[in-house]
Amino acid sequence: MADEEKTLDVGSASASAESSSISAPPAPQPPPIIDPIPDGGVRAWLQVLGSFFLFLNSWGIVNTFGVYQTYYATALPESPSDISWIGSIQAYLLLLVGVATGPLFDAGYFRHLLFAGSFLVVFGMMMTSICTRYWEVMLAQAVCVGVGCGCLFVPSVAIIATYFSRKKAFATGLAASGSSLGGVIYPIVFHRLQPTIGFGWATRILGFIMLATLSISLLGMRTRLPPGPARKLLDIGALHEPPFVLFTSGMFFGFMGLYIPFFYVQSFAIETNVMRPDLAFYMLAVMNGASVFGRIIPNFVADRVGPLNILLPGTLAACVLAFGWLGIESSAGLIVFCVLYGFFSGCFVSIPPTVVVTLSPNPSVIGTRIGMCFAICGLGILIGTPVAGTLVRKYGFDAAIGFTGAAVAIGTLILFAARTSKVGFRVKVIT
Repeated sequence: MADEEKTLDVGSASASAESSSISAPPAPQPPPIIDPIPDGGVRAWLQVLGSFFLFLNSWGIVNTFGVYQTYYATALPESPSDISWIGSIQAYLLLLVGVATGPLFDAGYFRHLLFAGSFLVVFGMMMTSICTRYWEVMLAQAVCVGVGCGCLFVPSVAIIATYFSRKKAFATGLAASGSSLGGVIYPIVFHRLQPTIGFGWATRILGFIMLATLSISLLGMRTRLPPGPARKLLDIGALHEPPFVLFTSGMFFGFMGLYIPFFYVQSFAIETNVMRPDLAFYMLAVMNGASVFGRIIPNFVADRVGPLNILLPGTLAACVLAFGWLGIESSAGLIVFCVLYGFFSGCFVSIPPTVVVTLSPNPSVIGTRIGMCFAICGLGILIGTPVAGTLVRKYGFDAAIGFTGAAVAIGTLILFAARTSKVGFRVKVIT
C-alpha cells in the first residue's frame, strides 16, 4: 500500500512538473554578444577596400558624367541644360535612394543591397551602350544606374562606422577616394576608346570594369553587428535637433553649387577657347585626381580635430575658388583651379557621413540619418546643374559660375551655424 502511494506521489509529481513546464513562459534569451569595435585588423580593412570599390562605382560614375555631357552635346540634339538632367537625376537618385537603403542596412540587408546595386549599375551601363535617343539614355544612365548607385552608397559609408572608432574619418576618406579615382579612370578610358571603337563598346568596357571591381566588394564585405529591429524610413527625432537640421540644410546648398564645375569645366575650357580641346578633356581627370588627396588628407586630420572643423574651412576654400573661376583666362590658370578646387571640394563627400555619425545619439540610427541627410542633399544636385546649364545657354558661363559661388557660400554660412548650434563660438572644440 505504501509502495502504491509512493508510486502515485511520483506520478503526480511528474504530472505537476510537466504541467508547470508547459505553462511556464520560456526563459528570456540573453542579448547577443557584440565584440568591441576593432578599429583595425584584416577584416576591418577589407571593408574599407570593398567600400573603396563601391565608391568607385557610385560617386565615381557621377564624377564621370562630365565626359558624357561633352559627348552628348555633339551626339544628341538637346540643350546643355537638358543633357545635364541625365547626370543630375543620376546623382539625385544616388542620394534619394539612401532614404530606403539606410533603414534596410540597419535591418541587416547589407548583402541584398550590394547584389541589387551591383546588378543595376552594370545593367544600366550596358543598356546605355545601346541607347540612341535622349529618353533611352535617361532611363538607362540616369534612372537605372542612379538607383543602383543609391543601393551602394549609404551601405558603403555606414559599414565603416561599425568597424572603426578613432580612425573612422580616415577610413572613410580612404574609401571615398575611390570616387575620385573613378572620376579619373573612367573618363580617360571612355575618351581614349570612343573615337576608335565607338560609343557603344567604350561604354560596355566601363561596364565590364565595374563588374570586375564590384565583385571584389561582394566577396570581401561582411557586416559585424547583428540586424536591428525594423525601423521607419525617417528618424523624426533628428528633425528636432538644430545641429542636424542646420547641417543638412548647409549640405543642400553646398551640393547645389559644388558639382557644377565637374559637369561644365570641359565645356567651359573648349567654348571659351581657354584651352585646346584635346587638353581640355583632361581637366575633369585633373580635378578628380586632386580630389583623391582632398578625401584622404582632410579625413586623416579630422580624426584629431573633428570632422565638422575640417569640413567648414574646406567648403569655404571651395567657395573662394568658385568665385575665382570668374577670372580664369589661361590654360595655366584653369589647371591650377582644377587642382585646388578638386582638393578642397573632395572633403564635401567624404567627411559629411562622419559628421552625421557624431550628430547621431546612437549607432542604431546611423544608416537612417545618413539616408535622410543625403536625400535632401540630392535635391541640391538635382536643382543646381540644370540651372547652371540654363544660365550658360542664356547668359554665358559667368552667370553659372556666379551661381556656383553663391550656392556654396550660403552652404558655408549654414554649416557654420550648425557648428555654433552644437558647441557655441568656442574655437578649440573637437566636433
